[in-house]
Amino acid sequence: MKNPYLPYPVRIHEIITETQDRNLKTFKLVFLNPDDEASFVYMPGQFAELSVAGQGEVPIGIASSPTEKGYLMFTVNRVGRVTSYLHSMKPGDVMGVRGPLGNWYPWDEMKGKNVVIIGGGFAFTTLRSSIVWMLDPAHRGDYGDITVVYGARNPGMLLYRDELVAWEQRDDITMHLTVDATDDPQWKYNVGFVPAVTKEKAPSAENAYAIVCGPPIMIKFTLPVLADLGFAPERIITSLEMRMKCGIGMCGRCNIGTEYVCKDGPVFSMKKLASLPNEY
Repeated sequence: MKNPYLPYPVRIHEIITETQDRNLKTFKLVFLNPDDEASFVYMPGQFAELSVAGQGEVPIGIASSPTEKGYLMFTVNRVGRVTSYLHSMKPGDVMGVRGPLGNWYPWDEMKGKNVVIIGGGFAFTTLRSSIVWMLDPAHRGDYGDITVVYGARNPGMLLYRDELVAWEQRDDITMHLTVDATDDPQWKYNVGFVPAVTKEKAPSAENAYAIVCGPPIMIKFTLPVLADLGFAPERIITSLEMRMKCGIGMCGRCNIGTEYVCKDGPVFSMKKLASLPNEY
């Protein structure tokens, strides 16, 4: 059995600066050992611990899809010691990845259903993984209509801009982009907060699941909107990524009641969360 504390060694293959403020960068990582890549079997919604020797480790949602072979992708926000150090690294540098960790979105339950993806800010990472997964030819037929509502503070803070444009041009996914505010005369999409745009643009809850991932304040005001639209609690899925810690439930810093977010989550239905203490 693999030591759960031991990371896989990986090399930074490519670094992409995502946002105008340069605080969000996407790292494409390749395994040094092909056997490690074969062992790293994951699903959209899971996360991993990124580690740098002498600096520490940080839990980050996996932004790549299992259908994208040869690399892992993580989008990292520069907010602390480890993430700041990561932002200073270069292609070719070696670091570690520990995982995959946590559970994932209920893909088997959602088969045959319409899926509404609602994301905000840099929490769009695992949602990007989910979209790429569903749009893959091997899986697209498993799901009905796919609707995406994705928002950021301004156009310069949107992630994966080239992919957003490409998805918008497809006829098997509906995209609704929004920003809180902008004075950009070239902006042709929505202006408004994600909950308001969701209320206006989200399709019927009939035969549908909703996946919500974003800042806690966005989630707080989006959940009542989904309830008003008729989504049942067991069909509203969210991720408590902000509570992730060691990844295996040993440090005890991620628990909510009897549940450990790192081990039992980070993905939960609202039905499940309603049975837990309101500590999230």
